Amino acid sequence: MPAPTEDLFTPREPNEESAASQESAPRVQTVRELTRRIEKLVGGLGRVSVEGEVSRVVRAASGHLYFDLKDIDAKIACMVWKSQLAQAARFELKEGLQVIAHGKLDVYAPRGTYSLNVQRLEPAGIGALLAELEKRKNELKARGWFERKRPFPALPLRIGVATSRDGAAFQDFLRTRSVRWPGYPLLLAHTAVQGATAAAEIARAIRRLDDAGVDVIVICRGGGSLEDLWAFNELAVLEAIWNSRTPVVSGVGHEVDVTLADLVSDRRAHTPTDAAQVVIPDRAALAVALERSSGHLARAIDISFASRSERLQRAAASRVLRDPRTLFGVRRERLGRLASRLETGLARRVERARARLAQLERTLERNGPRAKLAEREKRLESARHLLGSRLQALLERRIARQALLAARLEALSPTAILGRGYSISAREDGRVVRSAAELHGGEILLTHLSDGRVRSQVLDSVVGPSDS
Repeated sequence: MPAPTEDLFTPREPNEESAASQESAPRVQTVRELTRRIEKLVGGLGRVSVEGEVSRVVRAASGHLYFDLKDIDAKIACMVWKSQLAQAARFELKEGLQVIAHGKLDVYAPRGTYSLNVQRLEPAGIGALLAELEKRKNELKARGWFERKRPFPALPLRIGVATSRDGAAFQDFLRTRSVRWPGYPLLLAHTAVQGATAAAEIARAIRRLDDAGVDVIVICRGGGSLEDLWAFNELAVLEAIWNSRTPVVSGVGHEVDVTLADLVSDRRAHTPTDAAQVVIPDRAALAVALERSSGHLARAIDISFASRSERLQRAAASRVLRDPRTLFGVRRERLGRLASRLETGLARRVERARARLAQLERTLERNGPRAKLAEREKRLESARHLLGSRLQALLERRIARQALLAARLEALSPTAILGRGYSISAREDGRVVRSAAELHGGEILLTHLSDGRVRSQVLDSVVGPSDS
C-alpha cells in the first residue's frame, strides 16, 4: 500500500490514474480538508535541521525576520519570530551566508504554502566543531587537566616561544619585548599555527622548548575564526602542554577567543601582547623598584649605624664601664637582698607548714580511730540501755495482754459453764443433743457434768417451755 505522501505528491501517468479511478474513485475533499491533511503530515515531521544559502532577508516592521533558504534547485521560506530572534540568531544574517536552520515546518492555509519556523540558526560547519569542542572540554575537565596552575619565575633566564616567525603574533610579542626589556633572551620554536599539520607541529615545538631548558614556554597566535584556531583545541597540543615539565602560558587569539589550550595551560593571557607582558619583566619598573629599595636600604643602614653609635656612647658613659668594681658592689647588694628575701620566705613557708601540720594533727585526733572507737562505744552503750528498757516495756505489755486473754478464755471455757450448774448431753455416737424434739424413748444419753459423766436412758421427751 503506497504511503500517504506518495499519494499526495507523487504524480501518476494518465493511464495509471485512469486505471486507478476505474478500480475505486477517490473521495472528493474540500480544500480545507486537504490542507488540514497536509498540515498534519508536515507537522508529523517534528523538529528538522536544514542547511542552505540565505537569500532575500527581510526584517518586518513588527520585528519578525523573514528570509529564504535555498540550494541549487530548491528553496524554502523561513521566518524567526521577534520573541525568539535574540536566541535564534546570534550573528548578523546576510545574503549568501551558508547556515543551518533548526525549527519546525508550518503550513499557511490561506495561501496554501509552507515555511520553516526557525528556532535556532548557526553558520554551516560550526555546529559540528562546537559539539566536538564541548565534548572534548568535558573529557579534559573530568581528567582534571584544567586544575593544574604552576607558577613560573618572575625573572626567567630564558623564555621559549612556540609560534610562527612570520605571524603578526610573534611581531607583537617582539614589539612588547622591545618596550619592556629590549634584548631579553628568547628561544623561538617556529611552527605553523593554522592548517592540517599545525597541531602536530605545535606539539613538537612545545616538546623541543621543554627539552631546551627554558624557564617558561609561551604559545601564541593572532585572532581568527573557530576553524582558524582549531589547532589549539587538538588533543596532540593539549597533551604536549600537560606533559611539559616547564610551565606554559597561552596567548592565543583575542580576549573573546577561548581555546582548550588556554584552559590546560598554567596561565592564560588574552592576547600575544598580553602574554609578553605576563612573562617578560618590565626593566624600567624593576629599575625604579631597585632604586627605591636601594634608598630604603641606605636609610636603614644609616638608622642602624646611628642607633648603634648612640648605644655605644651610652655604654661608654655608663658607671660600670668606668669603674668595673661598681658592678661587683651592685651584684653583691642584689645578692644580699635576694638572700634576705630567701631567708624570710623560707621562714614563712616553715611557719605555714608547722601551722598546717598542727591543724592536720587536730583533725587526725578528732577523726582518728581512737576517737571514732570511743564515740562508737558511747553510742553502743546508749543503744544497749535503750534496747533493754524497750524490751522490758514490750515484755510487760505482752504479759498484761496474756493475762487479759487468759481471763477471757477462762470466762468462755465449757468447764467453767458446767461449774455453774450446766450440763451437756450427747448420744452414744457423740452427737450433741440440741433439742428435746430430737430424742426418742429408750435412747441412751451420756451427760457431762463439771465433775464427771452420767449415763442415762430417755423415758419420754417433752417439747415446750419447762415447768418451773
